[in-house]
Amino acid sequence: MANRNTVSRSTKLGLEERRDAIEALKTKELDVLVVGGGIVGAGSALDSVTRGLSTGILEARDWASGTSSRSSKLVHGGIRYLEQLDFRLVREALIERGLLLQRIAPHLVKPVKFLYPLNRPVFERVYIGAGMLLYDLFSYTGGRPPGVPHHRHLSKRQVQKSIPSLRNNAFVGGLTYYDAQVDDARYVASLVRTASFYGAHAASRVRVEGFLKVGQRVVGVKAHDLETGERFEVRARQVVNATGVWTDDTQAMVGERGQFKVRASKGIHLLVPRDRFQSTMGLLLRTEKSVLFVIPWGRHWIIGTTDTDWNLDKAHPAATAADIDYLLEHVNKVLAVPLTRDDVEGVYAGLRPLLAGESDQTSKLSREHLVAHSVPGLVVIAGGKWTTYRVMAKDAIDAAADALDGKVPQSITENIALLGAEGYQAAWNKRGKIARAFGVHKVRIEHLLNRYGVLTDELLDLMRARPELNEALPGADDYIGAEIVYAASHEGALHLEDVLARRTRISIEAWDRGVSAAPVAARLMAGVLGWDDERTEREVATYLKRVAAERASQEQPDDESADRIRLEAPDIVAAK
Repeated sequence: MANRNTVSRSTKLGLEERRDAIEALKTKELDVLVVGGGIVGAGSALDSVTRGLSTGILEARDWASGTSSRSSKLVHGGIRYLEQLDFRLVREALIERGLLLQRIAPHLVKPVKFLYPLNRPVFERVYIGAGMLLYDLFSYTGGRPPGVPHHRHLSKRQVQKSIPSLRNNAFVGGLTYYDAQVDDARYVASLVRTASFYGAHAASRVRVEGFLKVGQRVVGVKAHDLETGERFEVRARQVVNATGVWTDDTQAMVGERGQFKVRASKGIHLLVPRDRFQSTMGLLLRTEKSVLFVIPWGRHWIIGTTDTDWNLDKAHPAATAADIDYLLEHVNKVLAVPLTRDDVEGVYAGLRPLLAGESDQTSKLSREHLVAHSVPGLVVIAGGKWTTYRVMAKDAIDAAADALDGKVPQSITENIALLGAEGYQAAWNKRGKIARAFGVHKVRIEHLLNRYGVLTDELLDLMRARPELNEALPGADDYIGAEIVYAASHEGALHLEDVLARRTRISIEAWDRGVSAAPVAARLMAGVLGWDDERTEREVATYLKRVAAERASQEQPDDESADRIRLEAPDIVAAK
């Protein structure tokens, strides 16, 4: 590990780094402490530390274990918000999309093409086409090219050629446009590592159980290390509450009424094998409530999403049989060969943190974000959307900086690339040579480059030292043993679920949801984290109970039943 007195710490985020971070959090007063390890919290930590502020970040569970790992995996402007005339939000998101694609994380964020099928030949083509033209124009307003091609009009014959599996009477033509996609959980893990690299003290599985106050001012938090059981205090001049759907719960710890409320909206997604229908691009479909995406995702299609109010357990939102049937019913309206429940290999549910408004429908609530100094010393950031996390983080740290003594530099995160990004394109261009040098297939190198960027070198070093780590995991051929070891040694994974559900996406991509891979992955992690046989077996057993509970919950007819069944599986760490 790099010396603490150097400009940066280390690209690693392992057990040693976690111990060092907790020791620093206990012994020094920080300028900024961020509570919440999702996309906004991680972004806030990076924004703060790169301004020169001493910074810490705490997460009660794993990085991105909530909303930030359960999105539609899209980095997009939100084309449906044009119809709501929310031009400012769309423009902001499109500028951020270009920045992520081309500067901040080109190894993780990739262009993705969509078709919008037309049902009426003239009016709809003009109306939707005008919206997509505006979408393209907004994407150029950030001072750089958008990084994706502009929209195009297709005839019925062109649509049939591009997507042979569409029903012939489901369209009269179409329009294509581009957005971008990302492995959301991997991005957050990379973001936290980047913040740590610049000097932030990052610790997951540390729950904030209260706030320290002097008079009415918040001066820190009471923390509980769920791995060791230790309780300690963290002092900070400013605390940033970036807890997403938990915002109201966190605010309640302060003993003050929050200035705004956050409602949780459940969205579920299905994964079906790529060969279930033929298409060269994704789909954007209208429903009576919102829009439905069919998104290419490696060997699968992601189909989503729903948009329903959720008032039950926030840590483990559950998909119901009704949710799954809703998505299948709507996508089957345009498919020549309908999908069935047997085609569904993966299901995941997440909660969007929406700013509560007058509307009873969550699909109508605002995706804008708000920042407030609810009490002195405490900044609250809530709302927003995944794509605009960097702007949200900037606004939160701006608010914290305004309350600090002395002049704090402006945000520079638009120029800070994530670890692995610098030099990615050059590495991609020589991927064939890398593959030949290591005696592996070029597809394997492409897979690693698109997950780790130039940090792929570190995995190749592991494979050189231990050739057996080049072997694929059982039931999850896309992933190799080196990725499991690396997740535990470098990426802050402390439990088997962290690796199978977030550092990799085996839990939603594998046909058995990771049951076959679990024992092998646990043994690989044990070698890094020092687990004995009993601990290794407990990690596997806990993961298998999670899979069984999720499968059972997805057979239930309603949210209450699904929630009850899902909660029968215990967490490996009781972070409640």
